[in-house]
Amino acid sequence: MRTKTILLAATFATALAAAPAQAQAQTVRAESVRGHVSYLAGETLRGRGSATPDEAMAAAYVASVFRGIGLQTAPGMQGYTQPIDIVSTRLNGTPTLAANGSPVAAPLLFASSGESIRGKLAVFAGTDPKQVPAADVVIATDKSVNPLAFAGGVDPAKTKLVIIRKTAAVTDYYARIGGAPRLPRAFKDAPARPRITVVALDDAAFDALAAQDGAEVALDVPVVVQPMVTTNAIGFLPGTDPKAGVLLISAHLDHLGVRPDGQVMYGANDDASGTAAVLELAAALSAAKRMRRGILFVAYGSEEAGGFGARWFVDHPPVPLTDIVANLELEMIGAQDPKLPAGTMMMTGYERSTFGETLKAHGALVTADPYPEQNFFRRSDNYALALKGVVAHTVSGWATIPSYHTPDDTVANLDIPFMARAIQSLVAPLRSLANSDSRPEWKEGGKPSE
Repeated sequence: MRTKTILLAATFATALAAAPAQAQAQTVRAESVRGHVSYLAGETLRGRGSATPDEAMAAAYVASVFRGIGLQTAPGMQGYTQPIDIVSTRLNGTPTLAANGSPVAAPLLFASSGESIRGKLAVFAGTDPKQVPAADVVIATDKSVNPLAFAGGVDPAKTKLVIIRKTAAVTDYYARIGGAPRLPRAFKDAPARPRITVVALDDAAFDALAAQDGAEVALDVPVVVQPMVTTNAIGFLPGTDPKAGVLLISAHLDHLGVRPDGQVMYGANDDASGTAAVLELAAALSAAKRMRRGILFVAYGSEEAGGFGARWFVDHPPVPLTDIVANLELEMIGAQDPKLPAGTMMMTGYERSTFGETLKAHGALVTADPYPEQNFFRRSDNYALALKGVVAHTVSGWATIPSYHTPDDTVANLDIPFMARAIQSLVAPLRSLANSDSRPEWKEGGKPSE
């Protein structure tokens, strides 16, 4: 049944892509955008969970569109999909927490190294996670800190388990990551890296434990490790000058899938909208005269689970990374941010390079990111490329949309006309850059490093 569904999806995608090329040339149609997001964020794909068969079906759909509009396979590839072997840890029971042998009530396992932990409890009343002393188990008691930000700043080489207070913000974010703990995933045969385990407790349990400095703490996390496959979809539009370099236009095709409670997280804005934009740009840019530079169109798998698709692409690029002139990532372009000028998208890290200015000068509806404190530049697949020196940025319509990582991120809540206009505004600027001799550059201090 699953194979039959994939074939039907591929047939539908090919038929959609096979609409008369001249009608599609340079024109992004709202009806086509709606068709893409309706399938990608519809019932059939059940939220496109990272490294699931549903994600593979989404990749097959994207690959079929690439094939249907006449894109070639990327250099060195035999097909339009790039399967990636990973290993994933999942719970195989209920985690338990105890102090001096007595159970601690209702521990919420937020993130885990995948291992059970034993150690003495150290109470830390400070606010700087870098000042946490070397201890197997730490409980952070200062109420002024953001519990999750604090835990994320603790050195996993010094501490195994951080216990935080279960605030409303912690509970809300737990729901937004899918209502399940973050557990280790890694590329197959990759060496393990240190990870912090984070447990949140209700006020009563937290306060009782915080009064037991030096207690022997035991966290049991029953898990199983299983192989999984995540999938990238890649299409290539060759240029007329192989020495001119290539552009990379990308998005991620996965989302959070089905929550443990059975709720589907559809991910229409995040990131069926960006994937649809990649498909529309591929159709528009391939429908007219060939350009000087080639263009790679990529839909990554497993962004939500740790950016595996983009990280694999960076380590196994079909063209040398030095040949990539610039990378434009499209994510969450399904609605207009009220902070932005009407009709525009924000570009993360706009001030870091000349890329945004170049696109804007040729008509792209992009502007600077109004949320620099959110560090969005580092939070999308563009960052894997940027760390390797590629000028890479993400454009978004509304990055702080209320439906972010909720079941309400559905097609019904997308602004399709806005999407079509925003995507259309990128066609001419990207074509101009693909025919240009110049390339975007990092500004002084703009290129990131680890």
